[in-house]
Amino acid sequence: MEKEGNEKKMNWSRWFHYQSLVQQVPFFLFLALLAVLYIYNGHYANKTIRDIGRIEKEVKELKYEYKMIKGELLSRSKQSELVKAVTPLGLQELTVSPVVLIDSLPQQ
Repeated sequence: MEKEGNEKKMNWSRWFHYQSLVQQVPFFLFLALLAVLYIYNGHYANKTIRDIGRIEKEVKELKYEYKMIKGELLSRSKQSELVKAVTPLGLQELTVSPVVLIDSLPQQ
């Protein structure tokens, strides 16, 4: 039974020798690289989510501005609003039908 305990001790001590630790350095560096990439990916995802939120807010504001300007344009293009806008310039709405001019020269 003592041999089994000794074998387990020797098995664990084999992993903690200087030479075996030096051999494991590339694996530890690989694990460290994976950890750095994992952290970077998390930060990048958070930044992307913040950017998406900011852009969505900007799009909502631009939609509101578009609807407001479109409504204002529609209201200003009504006939009654046009009459009010041109009255200070001395222009008036026609009350009689327009005159049609006919060319009296013969067509060749």
